[in-house]
Amino acid sequence: MKVVLLLLATTLAACAHPPQPIDGQFPPVQVPDVQSGEHTGERVRWGGVIVETRPERDQTCFELVSLPLDARARPRIVDQTYGRFEACAPGFYDPEIYEQRREVTVVGTVQDVVAGKVGEYDYRFPRVAAEMVYLWPPRPDPGAYYGVYPYWDPWSYWGWGWSAGWHDDGYNDWHGGWHAGGAPGGGPMVHHQQR
Repeated sequence: MKVVLLLLATTLAACAHPPQPIDGQFPPVQVPDVQSGEHTGERVRWGGVIVETRPERDQTCFELVSLPLDARARPRIVDQTYGRFEACAPGFYDPEIYEQRREVTVVGTVQDVVAGKVGEYDYRFPRVAAEMVYLWPPRPDPGAYYGVYPYWDPWSYWGWGWSAGWHDDGYNDWHGGWHAGGAPGGGPMVHHQQR
């Protein structure tokens, strides 16, 4: 049993690093640090949920609610925010794909702070020149069920694999099996710039 737990822990630890396009070392600079007028030119990795996607003449700008990132650099959906920021990337990002509430992680350089509004509130938005806008796949619906059992299967979303879990359905038994799942399109959306 200890060997199985050790293998499981090792496997999970191996999965707990950012995908290659957003991997790297970044300073612990957050939105409030930049709003104070410092850190222009700093390379950052910030993530959050999209409030608005605005295609412009030769770039697309995103207004984002900044959220803490997990070990994979994916935004954590929590009731905590670092504030809002704007990220602009060269090229066209379709607002129907990069829609409101989708999670993204941005890597880029802090340019400046721009004045704007959130509702009627005057707000200072740090602006990031994005070199990468990493669109995460939608999270599985926690109300979805695996088979007939009342629990969702996180592995079916990510592809092929073994899925199992303890479920108290009155029989106190273990359920599991091999399956082939997969995210539509094979995983996260990475927007590649045309050069």
